[in-house]
Amino acid sequence: MNTVIHYICVPMGYLMKWCWQLAGNYGLAIILFTLATKVVLLPVSIWIHKNSIQMVKIQPDINFLKARLYGNSDAIAEEQTKLFKKQHYHPMLSLIPLALQIVLLLGVVEIIYHPMDYLFAMSGDSVKALADFIGADTSESSFQLTVIEAIKGGQITASSAISGVSAAELESIITVIKDFDLFFCGLNLCSVASEVWGIYIIVPVIAGLSSWVLCFTQNLANVLQHEQGKLNQIGLMLLSVGISLYLGFFVPAGIALYWVASNLFSVVQMYALNAAINPKKYVDYDALEKSRKALADIESLETNDKKDARYRENKAREKQDYKRLTKVANKHLVIYSEKSGFYKYFKDLIAELLARSNITIHYVTNDPDDVIFEIAKGQPRIKPYYIGLKKSIQMMMMMESDMVVMTTPDLDKFYLKRSYIDKNIEYVYIPHDMMSVHMGFREGALDAFDTIFCTGNHVATEVRATEKVYGLPEKKLVHFGYPLADLLVKAGEEEKARRAAEPVTEGKLKEILIAPSWQEDNLLDSCIEKLIDKLYGEPYHITVRPHPEYVKRYGARLQSIVDAYAGKVGKYLTFELDFSSNKSIYSSDLLITDWSGVATEFCFATHRPAMFVNTKMKCMNPNWEKIGIQPVEISLRNEIGVSVNKEDLDRADSIVADLLSRTEEYDQAITKCFDKLIYNHGTAAAEGAKYILRTLAERSTARKAQTEEKRK
Repeated sequence: MNTVIHYICVPMGYLMKWCWQLAGNYGLAIILFTLATKVVLLPVSIWIHKNSIQMVKIQPDINFLKARLYGNSDAIAEEQTKLFKKQHYHPMLSLIPLALQIVLLLGVVEIIYHPMDYLFAMSGDSVKALADFIGADTSESSFQLTVIEAIKGGQITASSAISGVSAAELESIITVIKDFDLFFCGLNLCSVASEVWGIYIIVPVIAGLSSWVLCFTQNLANVLQHEQGKLNQIGLMLLSVGISLYLGFFVPAGIALYWVASNLFSVVQMYALNAAINPKKYVDYDALEKSRKALADIESLETNDKKDARYRENKAREKQDYKRLTKVANKHLVIYSEKSGFYKYFKDLIAELLARSNITIHYVTNDPDDVIFEIAKGQPRIKPYYIGLKKSIQMMMMMESDMVVMTTPDLDKFYLKRSYIDKNIEYVYIPHDMMSVHMGFREGALDAFDTIFCTGNHVATEVRATEKVYGLPEKKLVHFGYPLADLLVKAGEEEKARRAAEPVTEGKLKEILIAPSWQEDNLLDSCIEKLIDKLYGEPYHITVRPHPEYVKRYGARLQSIVDAYAGKVGKYLTFELDFSSNKSIYSSDLLITDWSGVATEFCFATHRPAMFVNTKMKCMNPNWEKIGIQPVEISLRNEIGVSVNKEDLDRADSIVADLLSRTEEYDQAITKCFDKLIYNHGTAAAEGAKYILRTLAERSTARKAQTEEKRK
């Protein structure tokens, strides 16, 4: 008996005895005992409730932390520990309810199995003598219940001669036991369902049901449990119900009664604490929802990858490439690309770097099918690596290099972070279009870069203005340009030469290209019918080329438009749904669009005008007006074409006719605009390569000087 649980049970035994004496019924005594333990432990419950509120209160910070440091478990653990200390949160407190429940349950089990010790304070020797008299095995936990049943059943009477027990003591024991009512609601609390079956099968059912009620209400109203994921909630419910069914089936009904009462009192206590200390007064649930979304977004990065039949193969390849990249000790230049289609933004720059130096280029891509792998086969100084987006988060945080070049904005804002290891890396932003950066990107999208390769003076002006408005340190601005613009011009010239070589055909239709964006209120959703109806027929052939993203997202909506004009498709109307060729862009006489980036490609390549329909403006930064500069997306509209409100499309035919009649005028205007807008026509890649190589050389020289200084 000299065990820890015995000493825990001594005060619990006194409490149970008091409850029994007060209630006069063993079942009611167990219920009263359960209530008494809840009252005694109420201060602890309040403490735990407040701690749970504190946990949910800081959960947005934790979620944002996990999203920001995704993939770096060590950094997450370190930052989370700091947060816990700052907020005075004790994570181990969440284990206290479980520990208390286990201790109380073990205590109740001990007391119910040994009522002669704890309720009646009978001599241990006497109890053993009684057990020996009826042949009960004292090594079994239920032997005292067997003795009690024997006394109640008449196997032990006052006339029984029991060695070690006097007649007076025996009579006293029998009197106490005879008055000890073990029945509650018609059930013997000493009986075990698995042994007697019958009506007792209801015991585990009620025990399991009480646990389900507790878990169900906790999932709804417990401040901490409510915030757990559905799988955790369901898992905990199944575990709790399973334990309850086991207890109800394999232990005496009295223990199951305690368990049921404890579960139901816990429900009442939870709602009482919520009323007294309302979590809604302390928790910012809006911030919590935003943080959940941020974490869910980053955790879902592999969803599409897992759908790939080569998922396992790619994961093995990614692991190998990641290891190979991290083993390179002196990486001077790393290029990061999201997918194969982004290679075109680096192509000319890479060619210039290879031609002007012996540099090794480490090219990291999220695309296992990136063209860079095929290109690298013929160029040993390009080292390609496949590292998926999810793994790239960790890769970027652990990066060691002199310079990282990328077209991805929002560095340090969302998934991709500056290195936590190497604070001296120079991060260079390479443009992937010719437009403004203060409206077309999210607010602060370029703040974390050290160097911006500017397409033209408009970008340099916007960056400097942004730095001034927000008090940011000045970045290095490189007069770069846009190498792809030269390709556009070349493609336009080739198309122009092809058209010039064609025989002049009388009555040839003018080609009108309608190429909208895919954002809200685009041409297809707001006014395509009016455009087609006004322009359909002589002297035009209309090609409707939806944005690929529109086809992907709104296929059914697009099909309804195509079906509506099925009878008109032919000589005067075509829907172009194959995007493998850009022929329609370069061969058209006029473009009609809204805010699509295809406008600058078309106008600068063909030197032909565009009609811009003023639908809802595409804007990633709602605060762009703070900068005080009109984006070129807006200013260019009336320089390389004409902007038209949707209400004016009743005149679409006359507007189109006017634009087509002024092609020579627009040829000159567009040429002038292009020359003014973009730096370094024909030499952009060379200028970019010069900056990169010069900077890397300077860093190398500085390192050597530092090494020499240390040697001295």
